[in-house]
Amino acid sequence: MRIAPHALTAVAAISVALLAGRVYQPARAEEAPPLTAADIAYLEARAYAAAGAPEGLGAPEAIPVQIRRGETFEQAVRRTGVAADEASAVAATLSNAMDVASIPAGQRFETAIAKPRGGRGDARLIGLTMRTGPASQLTVSRSFDGALRLRALEEKVTHETVVLSGKVEGSLSRTARREGAPAGIARAAARLFSHKFDLERDIRASDEFRYVFDRTVTESGRTIGSGDLLYAELKGVAFYRFQRPGSAKVEYFDATGKNTRSAFMRTPLERGFRVSSSFGFRRHPIAGYRKMHQGIDFAAGMGTPVIAPADGVVVEARRWGGYGNWLRIRHSNGLESGYGHLSRYASGIRAGQRVRQGQVVAYVGSTGASTGPHLHYEIWRRGQRINPAGVRTEEGTVLSGAELAAFRAEKARIDRIIAAGGERRAQQPALAAGLRPART
Repeated sequence: MRIAPHALTAVAAISVALLAGRVYQPARAEEAPPLTAADIAYLEARAYAAAGAPEGLGAPEAIPVQIRRGETFEQAVRRTGVAADEASAVAATLSNAMDVASIPAGQRFETAIAKPRGGRGDARLIGLTMRTGPASQLTVSRSFDGALRLRALEEKVTHETVVLSGKVEGSLSRTARREGAPAGIARAAARLFSHKFDLERDIRASDEFRYVFDRTVTESGRTIGSGDLLYAELKGVAFYRFQRPGSAKVEYFDATGKNTRSAFMRTPLERGFRVSSSFGFRRHPIAGYRKMHQGIDFAAGMGTPVIAPADGVVVEARRWGGYGNWLRIRHSNGLESGYGHLSRYASGIRAGQRVRQGQVVAYVGSTGASTGPHLHYEIWRRGQRINPAGVRTEEGTVLSGAELAAFRAEKARIDRIIAAGGERRAQQPALAAGLRPART
């Protein structure tokens, strides 16, 4: 009895000690798993987002900028609403990769700007991207701590030969553009076919066409350059590109080696027109009585390019009564072409100027006695007006001998590309030589 209380106390103490040992075990240090690339990218994105939307500012919005004449890069950046010291900091950052002072007027760049929520105070530049080449660009962005960081991106490019096929829906040029042909290729094909067809009256919906051309694309799939049209086919009429040995001139021939270039094109417009008045007697739209119409009227949009149907020399480029702005070109074989109601002349067009077949010489307008935008087109033969639709001239030359053999070899190469559905070359670090920047 005397030791029982001590025993119970001892048992209680032992029990408490055991329980404490179970609950308050010493903490064990465990090694954290390493961060994966995805984890790092996620954390970096969150840091950029936090830097890009600081307190008091709204979400960044894209603002395109173009440097104006007489304006510096810093001044152009200031127009986005950022403070002078921030514009200066951006210029200093960009100067590590290029000469900012020599950036020309017209240069474009994209900015991401966060503006104050209350509408008062300076905006903040979150990012800036400037293209420095067909496949290269510089970016300035905020790091996680708000500092500016410069990055350079150089995309690899691939040179490829494309075989593009389709059916006409609307106009030939617009259909080709929708199918992926660069603007220059679509124009070149239309100019080529205009030797054989009236592109407004001879071409029907669902007529099949096929183009073969070179182009350069970036890793992201953006077309940055295009070469010459190698092959064009429409309604069974095919043209092959060929450059005669020792000649700097590029020509197009049919499968037999006959030059497809006629001495006179069918129409002086390539696209976007219709015949609104033919040659012959008609009721004059302004005078109201029947009168001989000594030309063809093509209804077309204001500013549509007018091209020379053949090589020649400009005889007149002046204002002429009801014709408004008038242009007359002298060609070979006693032929002259005339154009009325023009909105303006192409650069350099004046009396005495030589022009080439297919060259843009003027633009459709509505000057003079005109009820709307259209082109009045005349053909003169030895001083007498004749029906332009009735002009027929001989075709070009036919290849023979060594030139014909060289043409057949080039034709066989193009035919192999068509049979294979195209051709791709290895990736290159820069724009391929001989290609010109593509227009969008």
